[in-house]
Amino acid sequence: MSAGLTPDLGDPDVLARMFAPAGRHRAIGLAVSGGPDSLALMLLAHRWAASLPAPPKLFVYSLDHELRAEAHEEVAMVLDTAASLGLAARGLCWTGEKPETGLQEAARQARYRLIGEAMKTDGATLLLTGHHRSDQAETVLMRLAHGSGIEGLKAMTPVSDVEGVAVFRPLLDVDPASLAVLVQDAGLSPARDPSNHDLAYERVRWRKLLPALAEEGLDSATLTRLAARMAEADAALAQMAEAAFAELVVLDGFGAASVPRAALDALSPAIGRRLLGRVLNIVGGRQKPRALGQVERLYDQIIEGALPRAATLLGAVARLRSDTLTVSREPGRALPQDIVILPRQGLVWDQRFLITNVSEDGSLVAGATDFMPRHRLEDFLGFKVTTPAEAIRTAPLVRDAAGDVLALGGWSFDERVKVELLID
Repeated sequence: MSAGLTPDLGDPDVLARMFAPAGRHRAIGLAVSGGPDSLALMLLAHRWAASLPAPPKLFVYSLDHELRAEAHEEVAMVLDTAASLGLAARGLCWTGEKPETGLQEAARQARYRLIGEAMKTDGATLLLTGHHRSDQAETVLMRLAHGSGIEGLKAMTPVSDVEGVAVFRPLLDVDPASLAVLVQDAGLSPARDPSNHDLAYERVRWRKLLPALAEEGLDSATLTRLAARMAEADAALAQMAEAAFAELVVLDGFGAASVPRAALDALSPAIGRRLLGRVLNIVGGRQKPRALGQVERLYDQIIEGALPRAATLLGAVARLRSDTLTVSREPGRALPQDIVILPRQGLVWDQRFLITNVSEDGSLVAGATDFMPRHRLEDFLGFKVTTPAEAIRTAPLVRDAAGDVLALGGWSFDERVKVELLID
């Protein structure tokens, strides 16, 4: 359905399409705060599940952040409403001291952490949230104001991973007024969170501006449509960047990357930045940038030939060597301490290598190589080693109880161990 017209929430076929991505899950969580949007989500999910011959089990999760006295009663209301629908429900609580700054972000992290833990207990594999069209519009405006690129302007996607929780947002193309009517018709009295009107929060300030923007044609439907188009453009750019990565980037067994400078120059900036971002992500141990500008500035330095002798970003060190850009893991960062690899178990080391103990030997230990002379490396590997010193120091080394080296970087010298460099 295109943005602009809100779906007919009373049509079973519409509900089937809206909730289709959740259909393969056998147990599903619902994040329900007690506001009109989340109550509507609960009603619609219940209606959808009831129409299926083999419906998934629905679990309702409602969280008291202990930030407002009323929240306890709101959670109780949600649990009572869920019980009236025959749904399993849990009341959760964010206990302990709260931060003085960044409270909303801390609350968000706590919410997904606590719900994620409850989902694991219940066997739920997907969490549904009540984010709607106006939420999407506010997100677009906020990211536009912060200078986001195409990836940011696609705003919230229907399916994503949030703090390790698989999240599905079936109502992103639904106007909140339709949700409010649904709740009213059901005879429910939703909770009203005063923070939704607190101008101290950026999202609330944008929410207050939406009516004025709508008068000029920039309504929530238009902004949602923009997000959808940005998602399409982002997917196209990602596809082109993936092809460029496969063609141009060489990753060695130490986890270091090299890219021909001329080939990087020849790419469009939009593709080049994405390629560089992916290289940094893989080599640096998958540390997400806080802002797009970090990668953009490094890319510009590389293209303009203004890169200093070595530039560090996101756990990686970038250097221009002759006509080649090299990127290796930054030493001195929090690399894993020595870790025992249990028999018949795999270990993801530094988010870069998958090391698998394929034997019954319980003495295998993985740790950072730290320092090994190149001549000794070359004795192990049988070829000349030209990779940057940082890559050697930060590569994993696997030993057994006798101290014998079983694997180094991406190379295995013993049948007890398999090593794979992670690039996805």
